[in-house]
Amino acid sequence: MSESKQPVGPDFAAGFAVEGMRDAEPVAGRVGEVPAVLVKRGTRFYLVGAECTHYHAPLAEGLVVGDTIRCPWHHACFRLTDGALLGPPALADLPCWRAELREGRVYAGEPIAPGAPTRPPRNPVSVLIVGAGAAGEACATALRRNGYDGAVRLIGDEAGAPVDRPNLSKDYLAGQAPEDWLPLRTDDWFRDQSIELHRNTRVVALDWSGRRVCCADGQAFDYGALVLATGCRPRRLRVPGFDQPHVHVLRTTADARAIIAAVERGARRACVIGASFIGLEVAASLRARGLKVSVVAPEARPMETLFGARLGEFLRDLHQRHGVTFALGRKPTAIEPQRVVLDDGASLPAELVVAGVGVEPDVELARAAGLALDRGVVVDERLRTSAPEVYAAGDIAAYPGPLGERLRIEHWVVAQRQGVAAARNLLGWDEPYRAVPFFWSQHYDVTLAFVGHARPGDAREEDGDPRSGDYACRFVRDGRPVALLTLGRDRQSLAFEAELETSTA
Repeated sequence: MSESKQPVGPDFAAGFAVEGMRDAEPVAGRVGEVPAVLVKRGTRFYLVGAECTHYHAPLAEGLVVGDTIRCPWHHACFRLTDGALLGPPALADLPCWRAELREGRVYAGEPIAPGAPTRPPRNPVSVLIVGAGAAGEACATALRRNGYDGAVRLIGDEAGAPVDRPNLSKDYLAGQAPEDWLPLRTDDWFRDQSIELHRNTRVVALDWSGRRVCCADGQAFDYGALVLATGCRPRRLRVPGFDQPHVHVLRTTADARAIIAAVERGARRACVIGASFIGLEVAASLRARGLKVSVVAPEARPMETLFGARLGEFLRDLHQRHGVTFALGRKPTAIEPQRVVLDDGASLPAELVVAGVGVEPDVELARAAGLALDRGVVVDERLRTSAPEVYAAGDIAAYPGPLGERLRIEHWVVAQRQGVAAARNLLGWDEPYRAVPFFWSQHYDVTLAFVGHARPGDAREEDGDPRSGDYACRFVRDGRPVALLTLGRDRQSLAFEAELETSTA
C-alpha cells in the first residue's frame, strides 16, 4: 500500500497559464498543500485531487475518459466535475475545486462537494445484505450514496468488519502493512451511515416468499429487498494430512493471522500448493519474511494454460530469482508434519503448508432456497435472481456476459462493481450490468493488470518482453479483442478498458 507524498508542482491557487495545455492530459500540481491535477476538456477546466483515494496512485498518470478520470493502478473512476467516486476499488470522493479561468490563467476557487443524491425511484422498506465482503460492503455503501434512507443490515460470518481482502496475500502477509490498514470502513463509519453490521453471523435459511432469513444463532430478519453476496470458499485438497494444524488456506483475516503466527512460532520452510496468482503472491510474501519457499503445481509453467508459455516462464523465473524453488508437473500425495510428499516419490521440506488451489462459490443458502443455479447463482443483466426481490452480486453471481456466455468472475473489483449495480437496480434505476472485469496481481516489485475476460482457447497477440517490464498480451476470440494483460503499461490497460466499455454498451 502506497502512502501520500509531499505535493510538488505549480500551486493552482496562485494561477496556472493554460496556453499549450493538451486536451485530456492531466497536469500535476497542488492547491496549497493538497496534491491536485488540472484537466482541460474542450473549453472547460477541472481541478480535482491528484491521488486516488484507494492506494494514492498518481492520477496524472491515469486516463481521462469523457468527464471522468481513471486511476492508473487499479482503475477506480472519479467524476471531474465534482470529484465524486463513480467506480471501485476506491472508497471515497476526490477533493475538488472550482477552476476559474481569468486572462489565460486557471485559478483554484472554492471547494466543490458532490451534490446530494437523487431520490431513488423505488424505496424498499428495508434492505438486507448477506455477506460482508467486497460486494456486500459496496452494496451497503452504494445504497446510502444513492439516497436510500431505509434500514440496511449487512450480515457477515467473519469476526471483523469488511476488509481489503487482496491485501491479505500481499503486503499484510509480507509484513509490510499493519493490520489496521485492512478494514475497509471503521465501526464509526457504519454507525454514522446507519448501517447495521452483524459479525460472526451466518444466514442458514432463506424464505423468499415470506421475505425472511434465519441465522445459525437463532436470529431472524425480515427484508424488503435482499442481496446475496456470500462469496467463495477455498477448495480443500483430498490428500492425507490436509487437516493438520500446520496446513492452511488463505481467504480471511483469520487465515492470514494463522499463517503469520506459524512463522512467528519458528516455521522456516514453507510449501505452497498451487501456482495460481494467490499461490504465487503467498510465496512472494513468505519470501519477504525470510522463509525458504517451494511451490508445487501440476502445470509445466505457472498459469500457462491461460496466459501462455512466455508469461509462465517469466513468472517462474521471477520467483526463482527471489529464491523460490518449484516442483512443477507434480501433485502432492500426502502432507506430513515436516514435509509434503509428491506423486513421483520426492518430498519437499515444510513446517508450514499453504494451499492455493482455487475457490468454489458459497451457494448453499441459494440452493436450499431453490434459486436457479449454474456454476453460481443465476442472475439477469440487472443482477436479479430467479426469486422476486432477491439479487446476487460478487463471486457467486453467474451473469450474462457481453458475448452471450454466462460469466462468474472471482475478482475483487468485479465484486465491488456488482455490489454497486445491485444497489442501484433494487432502488429502481434499471441499469444492465456491463462493467468490464479487471484485476491486478503483485509479485515483489512487479504488478500485472488484466482487463476483460479470456478463455484458454483464445488467440494471444504479444507485444514487448515481460522481462523488460514493458509487455502486453491481447486475447482475441473470433477476431474480436476480449482481454488484455499488461506489465508496465497502465495507460494502455485503461484505454483498452474504455474501448471494451464502448463496444459492450
